[in-house]
Amino acid sequence: MKTNKKTQEKGGAQVYRRLLRYVIPHRGLFFISILGFMLYSGTQTLFAALVKHIIDTLQTEAREGMFYLPLLFSGLIVIHGIGAFIGNYFLAKVSANVVHALRCQIFNKYTELPTSYFDSNNSGYMIARITNNVGEVTRATTDSVRTFVREGMTSLGLVIYLFYTNWQMSLVFVAITPIIAVSVTYVSKRLRMISKRIQESVGDMTHITSELVGGHRVVRSYGGEAYEKRRFLESSQYNRRQSMKLATTMAIHNPLMQFIIAIALSGLMYLALLFMQKASVGEFVGYLTAAFLLPRPIRQLSDANSEIQKGIAAAESLFEILDEEAEPDHGDYQTDRSQGALEFKNLSFRYEGANDWALKDISVRIEPGQTVALVGASGGGKSTFANLISRFYPHEQGEILLDGIEINRYKLANLRRQIALVTQQVILFNDTIANNIAYGAMAGSEREKIEAAARDAYALEFVDKLDLGLDTEIGENGVKLSGGQRQRLALARALLKDAPILILDEATSALDTESERYIQAALQKVMSNRTTLVIAHRLSTIENADMILVMEHGRIVESGSHQELLTRNGAYARLHQLQFKEPAEDDIT
Repeated sequence: MKTNKKTQEKGGAQVYRRLLRYVIPHRGLFFISILGFMLYSGTQTLFAALVKHIIDTLQTEAREGMFYLPLLFSGLIVIHGIGAFIGNYFLAKVSANVVHALRCQIFNKYTELPTSYFDSNNSGYMIARITNNVGEVTRATTDSVRTFVREGMTSLGLVIYLFYTNWQMSLVFVAITPIIAVSVTYVSKRLRMISKRIQESVGDMTHITSELVGGHRVVRSYGGEAYEKRRFLESSQYNRRQSMKLATTMAIHNPLMQFIIAIALSGLMYLALLFMQKASVGEFVGYLTAAFLLPRPIRQLSDANSEIQKGIAAAESLFEILDEEAEPDHGDYQTDRSQGALEFKNLSFRYEGANDWALKDISVRIEPGQTVALVGASGGGKSTFANLISRFYPHEQGEILLDGIEINRYKLANLRRQIALVTQQVILFNDTIANNIAYGAMAGSEREKIEAAARDAYALEFVDKLDLGLDTEIGENGVKLSGGQRQRLALARALLKDAPILILDEATSALDTESERYIQAALQKVMSNRTTLVIAHRLSTIENADMILVMEHGRIVESGSHQELLTRNGAYARLHQLQFKEPAEDDIT
């Protein structure tokens, strides 16, 4: 247990040191803020010295320089204010830069993480990291650092003054230092642990809320309101309990610190009355003034430590993301445009943590320009087959060749440039129709090409009826469009990409019969010069495919053309019969 505690303490210090490394590019601004806080802190110590000087001056009969004392006092106040402004302004500037850099790094890292990471992590927590957790880091790098620098220097200046005036009596503060250190260490660990729980609960609440917002129609259709309310209530109650633990810890710690310091000050006052009998009144009052100015910065240092522990817990979760391995990309081969020849050789694959094989001993060759359909029951491995071509998941057993070259040898971006993907779950962005079609690397495409892609996907049929046409904003994930319209925009995006390989994963499932007929006609035009992989449950959409692969439990159990497979009267024939058999008279009511 002792080892674990030491590791945790060391880990917290390492995290904060790593966080402060983000300050290095802005060290000039940070140095200016330190100078400002030195001015601020110096005036606190000088104030105690000024009190001593004022009292000593008033006790002399001549009272020399008495009329300059108000000017000195006013000057200290002005310097105090200037120091506070310089320190606060420049440190806030540094902090804003640090938080901006962290936020962008986290978001950029999200774009580089492998698909498996998104599969296994809570989306709400991922969002909370870049919103709530970055906010905690902000407080740890602004208010807390400001307090540590400003009040730390003030405390140091006052302690130096006390030791300079009477070092023997000031040893009282040395005596209570171990007690304060033990208290701060214990509280720091507890605050960091509770803060981590709070941040995780915020992630849970974000996740539940996003699910409700995205699936509100399903929630209402199936009467899930009470269930969702209960889920959120439990998550919020957990957050409240942890927040109260945090508040209780801080509420107990601060008075305890004040009590310890009050005892020390009481002892110091008693010693001062005993041992400073020969000191001047000014020296006596100045010493006690400095001593009684000390509790305030120490209390604020204690508060700042609480914020820093919360910031360390938040930064820890951010650094966990930054330390995640990005999607592997060790390829060195590139091509402007591949021919589209695909070959699977003895390929076996299973997902991380799974016992069963998603694909087993797959061997098949797809010639350039061929249209190949994958059919079979759900869970047979069809989507996995397509996902491996795009290297969304790494394969280790067997080979996948594109134009005779293993796809792992391709640079990842270059490989994906050869593939256009249209899935059943269409993803659209809160932007115009034109920008959704010309998305990503295609941004900036000529307007004529965008219109041609929309026309070939039969999207102009509904786009031209909109007031702004291609410049119409479609809302979050195309909420203002029907399922068929969204699917056609996704197809238009793939057509604009004009990649040599086209993967259609249930791409026509959301279309009505008329729209599907239009798109089937469009697909016939574009399939002629590219390799097309079609995953379909409706067998009527793939009857003209050059080759049909029937998959069951991760294996290819049959392959051939539509007519060949029907003639064999095997697995494909059974699927075909199930979909197209005439209903029995007994079934008709």
